Amino acid sequence: YNRYQIVTITITEPVLVLVGPTAIGKTDLSLEIAERYNCEVVSMDSMQVYRFMDIGTAKIPLAEQCNIPHHLLNIVDPDEEYDAAKYCVDALSAIRDIHERGKIPLVTGGTGLYLQSLTEGLIQGPPGNPELRQKLQLQLDECGTEKLHEELTLCDIASANKIHPNDSYRVMRALEVYQSTGIPLSEHIKDQKPEVQFTNMLQIGLTCARAKLYERINLRTTIMLEQGLEEEVHTLLSKGYGRELKSMNSIGYKHMVNYIVGEWSYEEMETLLARDTRRYAKRQYTWFNKNRDLIWFEVKDREEILQKVEDWHAKNEKKDNLI
Repeated sequence: YNRYQIVTITITEPVLVLVGPTAIGKTDLSLEIAERYNCEVVSMDSMQVYRFMDIGTAKIPLAEQCNIPHHLLNIVDPDEEYDAAKYCVDALSAIRDIHERGKIPLVTGGTGLYLQSLTEGLIQGPPGNPELRQKLQLQLDECGTEKLHEELTLCDIASANKIHPNDSYRVMRALEVYQSTGIPLSEHIKDQKPEVQFTNMLQIGLTCARAKLYERINLRTTIMLEQGLEEEVHTLLSKGYGRELKSMNSIGYKHMVNYIVGEWSYEEMETLLARDTRRYAKRQYTWFNKNRDLIWFEVKDREEILQKVEDWHAKNEKKDNLI
């Protein structure tokens, strides 16, 4: 596969997608669906790819996988680079293998960028500029995303109109491209038209009342701490995985490191971990709300969700019988 663009592959076999914000209840539902419809699970989580990072990523333990194969868990070490391009290659490989075994891939997780990259393809842009990205990150920390978005409107109005003001990653990337090349990102990609890759994909999104979701997030934070997040981070640090790593700067891990090194009290760490997880859930919704192919369900409406999957599955079965 091309490192940046995956635009030439068309998959006609059925693929099921189940997404939603953190702590909504994707794992439990995915196991029920996988068991009913002979699925294998393909994780779509940017943190669960890392080995040794289990509690802080809410990774499903092997004992709870109900003998259902799970792919793209524990595939890289915490100090290895992993991004959307690599995910597309790995996910497409897993999906093909699952189809060859006569099963249905169930792609599930909360990383909206990975889903967008998988379904729409990756548009090639100029290579990254780590030094410039670091400066933009400092600017983001000092001024906030809205200020950077305002700056983007001055140099690349087309990109600014497409990127949500709270989408810090894409705002910084667009500014990085302009500041390093002098050409707006929208000009770099205007002639690139990603093709649809999947012709038989059902995408389901899970939601619930915001207050209920925040309650679930707060509970998950407590459970993670009780399960031993502190010991997990101590182990990572002892293995030489320092706080400068991208993986160790993620939610949960950076919070615990700040507590371990004495920068925060335990109470501060717990409070900020829950708060930042809630903020992350809001950003996840921002990603998913841009996806017009998602069919949204309240997570409590389990029977409606299962009926939707049943109808889609039955249609595929009928199609197969006609061939």
